[in-house]
Amino acid sequence: MSAVNADFVGRVFTGTPPYVASRAKIAEFAAAVGAGSAVHTDPVAAQALGYGDVVAPGTFAVIVAQRAEAEYIEDPDAAIDFSRVVHANEGFTHRRPIVAGDLLHTAVHVDSITERAGIAMVTTRTAISDGAGEPVCEVTSTLAVRGEDS
Repeated sequence: MSAVNADFVGRVFTGTPPYVASRAKIAEFAAAVGAGSAVHTDPVAAQALGYGDVVAPGTFAVIVAQRAEAEYIEDPDAAIDFSRVVHANEGFTHRRPIVAGDLLHTAVHVDSITERAGIAMVTTRTAISDGAGEPVCEVTSTLAVRGEDS
């Protein structure tokens, strides 16, 4: 049986400091995922396409989301043993691209915790917004947390 605390469903975590999307971080992520377009590394190329600065690859939002999810996962009362976690799913709904210079705020919603055969499936939704409070992206993540007997 998993020991994940189901009382966390419905809670929202907003205590993670804002994240600054820098050119260097976007370039490093683009290189790591093999996104070779100049729009990720060359401000002139990005501006030629109408963006204010270099554009992050679509999955860059996972960096922002996982940083924010840590506030929930590391809460001792949540009872999530990260050594027993397998990442089950990740999804992105973009409202606009993330560009260098964005100051990104997060709110992590614990949407569901279900348990079957000793494995807890924990689904969170991280709403990412910009400095003006406008939505940028939602990242939905599901973790499978194995119980001690599974």
